[in-house]
Amino acid sequence: MTIQPETRAFEAEVSQVLHLVTHALYSHKDIFLRELISNASDACDKLRFAALSDAALTAGDAELRIEIEYDKDARTLTIRDNGIGMSRDEVVDNIGTIARSGTRRFLESLSGDARKDTQLIGQFGVGFYSAFIVAGQVTLTTRKAGADAADGVRWQSGGSGEYTLEQVEVPARGTSVTLQLKPGEDEFLDGWKLRELVKRYSDHVAFPIRLRAESDGKPTGEFETVNHAVALWTRPKADISDDDYRAFYKSLSHDFNDALAWTHNRVEGSQSYTSLLYLPEKPPFDAVFSGRDERKGLKLYIRRVFIMDASEQLLPAYLRFVRGVIDSDDLPLNVSREILQENRLVAQIRSACVKRTLDLLDRLAKDEPEKFAQFTSAFGNVLKEGIAEDGANRERIARLLRFASTHGEDASRNVALDDYIARMPAGQEVIWYITADSWLAARNSPQIESLKARGVEVLLLGERIDEWMIGYLHEYAGKQLRNAAKGELDAADGSDAQAREQAAAAAQPVLDKLRQSLGDAVDKVQVGQRLTQSPACIVLGEYDMAPHMQRLLREAGHDVPASKPVLEINPQHALVQRFAAETDPARSADLAHLLLEEAQLAAGEQLADTSAFIARVNKLLAG
Repeated sequence: MTIQPETRAFEAEVSQVLHLVTHALYSHKDIFLRELISNASDACDKLRFAALSDAALTAGDAELRIEIEYDKDARTLTIRDNGIGMSRDEVVDNIGTIARSGTRRFLESLSGDARKDTQLIGQFGVGFYSAFIVAGQVTLTTRKAGADAADGVRWQSGGSGEYTLEQVEVPARGTSVTLQLKPGEDEFLDGWKLRELVKRYSDHVAFPIRLRAESDGKPTGEFETVNHAVALWTRPKADISDDDYRAFYKSLSHDFNDALAWTHNRVEGSQSYTSLLYLPEKPPFDAVFSGRDERKGLKLYIRRVFIMDASEQLLPAYLRFVRGVIDSDDLPLNVSREILQENRLVAQIRSACVKRTLDLLDRLAKDEPEKFAQFTSAFGNVLKEGIAEDGANRERIARLLRFASTHGEDASRNVALDDYIARMPAGQEVIWYITADSWLAARNSPQIESLKARGVEVLLLGERIDEWMIGYLHEYAGKQLRNAAKGELDAADGSDAQAREQAAAAAQPVLDKLRQSLGDAVDKVQVGQRLTQSPACIVLGEYDMAPHMQRLLREAGHDVPASKPVLEINPQHALVQRFAAETDPARSADLAHLLLEEAQLAAGEQLADTSAFIARVNKLLAG
């Protein structure tokens, strides 16, 4: 049955993304050719894998390739591949819906053992729309491998709010994308220019990219291959330039920024494989990156045959920012997810990938601190997850982490634990830290006033992940890490025990009065050694969760056990002395609750009754 042509509207987000892609996302308009070639390469990869179990898919045309043609008179440029192709429904899903991966729909069409055999990666989304940078109209014609010629599909759009879709006869499998170039884009109708762009952006593509040969400046009937058509990672490192590595990264990752750094290694011996791993410069445009469940970025090849996106098997979640390829000579070609999870060789490759990545980060930290600071800004919080997830490499990961600190006139925000230890005075055996909602809140925390006054450096942990992460990092390089807001500060700071006892005895009347005024609102009121400027602060038990972390968990819907705070006071502070001298019971109660509420706010806790707090402040200010 013939399906009639129809006009459809793009999803609501498509027009917005089209505007973004064509006006802001790409710094160079000629990048569209790289994106379309990358999509064609992905289609060929998919077919090559599918043909392992169904050789009929490539019958009569087994040489996978990409072809580029241009017509100066018609002002059209066509990129064609003989890869997997698409059905009508796949065209609607992959082109009519923005940034939808054709790979997921490809997976859902599999069943039984075939479903287990692969997790392919493909992106026929944002990159495809880059064609509208130079084209006023784009026509895509495709036929699914294994489908009849009559089941071809033509998609056409001018890049506005709609597209047309119709069933057409397509003689051969694969996809062709024809661009009707805008006025002023004639440079992309020049054979020399197209060759130069292929060399610059797509020379590494493992399939032949062919362009018609020219005679007297006009294309002839013969095609010639214009790229190496050899997988870049298989070439000797001495033959690969930095520009080659950068171009391959962009094609591999569909990233619009350069890679920050990379490592390329060939392992020979009991098992043989090649790894090429990249650190991105910035988090990718794709927001899916932020999730841990569906991770993409590390492609697994076996003897140059693309098998799957194996990020979950070959890298732990805390290294999910890594992009690259692993090409093994030893894994079985019909590898499944179950085999990957149980295979000893995969475990060895995974361990080596972790080591290579951490080695690369170590090198950056030592030799290129500016680049490492850029990495830390982009991915430092993701790396912190490794403290909890990778006990075997915990010390290595901790060495790479950077924190804010009280060191220097302005709080430094790029302090390594090794830097902290190097500055520790003789006799100090503790790495002090404080957690808060932000590094600024941590820097101004009353719990660290006495430490700062004595010149003791304190790490300022102000990221949401820090409270969770630090629970797994109890010591580093033989030094205990200790939260300045928890437990007794006295036992570790070397202060005189007799002087502390005398101060506590002198303050006993005010402690009793506060305890009576606050009643069940507190667990304990005490004098400590933390405060020099503030009147009071909240002190946590050694295993208590910080108030700001409790708040975050409650906001996420988790149950947090209720606990009463311990209030530590500074008897020398004017507000505490004013409370001690107050004889009016009502004003005394207001002052007591004000001391507690100020301490709770400084600790990042949310007050149960903010209106009552404001009323108390106003009443006391009014006299």
